[in-house]
This record gives sequence, C-alpha cells and structure tokens, in this order.
Amino acid sequence: MPQETIVDWPVHCPYCDAPFSLLLDVSAGGYDTWEDCVVCCQPIHVVVETTHTGELAAVTLASDDDVV
Repeated sequence: MPQETIVDWPVHCPYCDAPFSLLLDVSAGGYDTWEDCVVCCQPIHVVVETTHTGELAAVTLASDDDVV
C-alpha cells in the first residue's frame, strides 16, 4: 500500500488558539517552515519530523518568540 506523502494535520494557533489544518508534505523527510495563522495572521514556526521510513513522527508549532 503506498504511503501518503501529504498529511492533513489539525493544529491550534500558538497565538489565538484557533483550530485549523496544515497540509504537510512528508515526501522529502523532515523540515521546518513558517505558516501564517488563518485567523490572526501571526507567523507560526512549524517543525515537521519524520521517521527513517518517511512516516510523520512529530509536528511542533511555535510562536515567533519561542525557541524550537
């Protein structure tokens, strides 16, 4: 069975706590990026970690001031 490379991941904004979903592409392994909250437009640092087999292992969200 083919592994999904795009994952729809539910999250909450670290600023306003609004729930929304992120589409995460795990085809190339782990990465970090910035996404804006769909409600308050604040920048969110997103860190995606994958296993050695390419499966999603962890997603960490942080505000602009947090150290990830």
